[in-house]
Amino acid sequence: MLLGSQLRRLREARGITREAAGYSIRASESKISRMELGRVSFKTRDVEDLLTLYGITDEQERASLLSLAREANVAGWWHSYSDVLPSWFPTYVGLEGAASLIRAYEVQFVHGLLQTEAYARAVVRRGMRGASAADVEKRVALRLERQKYLVSENAPEFHIVLDEAALRRPYGDREVMRGQLQHLIEISQRPNVRLQIMPFSFGGHSGESGAFTILSFPESDLSDVVYLEQLTSALYLDKHEDVAQYETALKELQQDSPGPDESRDLLRGLLQLS
Repeated sequence: MLLGSQLRRLREARGITREAAGYSIRASESKISRMELGRVSFKTRDVEDLLTLYGITDEQERASLLSLAREANVAGWWHSYSDVLPSWFPTYVGLEGAASLIRAYEVQFVHGLLQTEAYARAVVRRGMRGASAADVEKRVALRLERQKYLVSENAPEFHIVLDEAALRRPYGDREVMRGQLQHLIEISQRPNVRLQIMPFSFGGHSGESGAFTILSFPESDLSDVVYLEQLTSALYLDKHEDVAQYETALKELQQDSPGPDESRDLLRGLLQLS
């Protein structure tokens, strides 16, 4: 995505159309569009030809962008889990690992970055009915691997609004749910985690369209991305007007939900009842 956005910036600065850029690398306009969105792999020869077309002659700048092209083609650590993942999800894992700020609303279950191992196993079993025990454990392992980023040295800011429904809906037995609630209380005290609970008592709210995640990146060239997961696919929205609507919805959810301290009190109350 970073390389694609830089190539788009260079093309637009020269006033070159996608069609002309595609012609220069023996490809279509849609191929250039997919390259600029970071949705295809990059051939070194194509990047070299595009840089020449865009008038980039400085060797250091060319070397930097070509190095980025080589890095973009390296498979991520999650590649080894691809056999148990839906086709659209590896893209999300890559974006999540590159984000400096992750904002989300979840209603069906606890967000994957906050799940305990036992709770994650119950969720995966429910979602992968008929799967082998080995495949279930591999999916759980991926979820736990993703969580390491949240507590790493370069951990992102994570702002999450959990609907009370996600906490009331049991996955696993009583002990699994108690362990999950206790984990939420503990991890919500990390400096990079802001956890809020949208209580039933509030009534209707701006999260009526369902769960969503907004990913923001440290590179100024990259626009925010909204991730919407569906039953058989996922949507990645990066148009400003789309992202803005989800940002507004999340801001309202944050304003209407109790703050982090009050939300922890709500979690402690649910723990006592469980």
